[in-house]
Amino acid sequence: MFLLSLGIFTFSQEKKKFPNVENVLLNIKPDSKLDFWVLVHNHYGKGKEIKVSGTKKDYVPQFSGFNLRPGEDSFFYIVYSSGGKISYITELKDLKNFIGKIDNVDEAALSAVLEGYMIDEQFVDVAANYYEDKTNYYLDLGKITSTECPYQKKHFTLTVNKSSGMITNVKENGTYTEVYTKKCTNNPRLQKKQPEETPKETPKKTPKKRR
Repeated sequence: MFLLSLGIFTFSQEKKKFPNVENVLLNIKPDSKLDFWVLVHNHYGKGKEIKVSGTKKDYVPQFSGFNLRPGEDSFFYIVYSSGGKISYITELKDLKNFIGKIDNVDEAALSAVLEGYMIDEQFVDVAANYYEDKTNYYLDLGKITSTECPYQKKHFTLTVNKSSGMITNVKENGTYTEVYTKKCTNNPRLQKKQPEETPKETPKKTPKKRR
C-alpha cells in the first residue's frame, strides 16, 4: 500500500513543460465580461492574430507591445472590447488587470513574468516547466540577473498558491547560462596567467682594499 501511495505521489510531481510563450498567452481567461478579445503577435514587422475570442470588430493595428522573448525583434499586444469600447494592452504591467484572478498554471506563470521572471523556451528543462498539487503551482522559471559582463541567467522554483494567486516561496537553483563576450574584461579565457619574473639578484659590491 505504501509503495502504491509513493508511486501516485511521484507521478503527481512529474514536471510538465510550457510549450512556448504563445501557448501560455492563449490560455488567458479574463475575469471581465468582454465583447471580444484578440491576441496579436508581431514578428519582424508582420502582425498575426493568434487568438480571436468573441465577435471581432475593426481595430487599429499597434506598432508596439510587450516582449516575452528578450533579444528578439517581436512583441505581443491584446485588443479587447468591453461595453463597446475598444482598448489595447501594449505594456506587460497591464496584463495583471486583464487576467484578474489566477485561473490556471499559465496565468500563474504570467503573474511571475510580471515580477521579472521569464519562461525561457531555450532552456525548457530548467526554466520553463512546472508541476502542481491541490494547493499550489510549482514553476521552474528563469531570470536575467546580469546584463553586464557576463550576461547571466539564474533559474528559480516559485510556489504560487492556487487560492490567492500569490507567490508564497522562491527557491534559487543557481546559474544555468553565462555568456562572456570579447569585450568582457573579466572573461576567464582572456585572462592568461603572466609568467612570474624571477627577482634579479643585486650584485654584491667588493670592498676596496686599504693601502
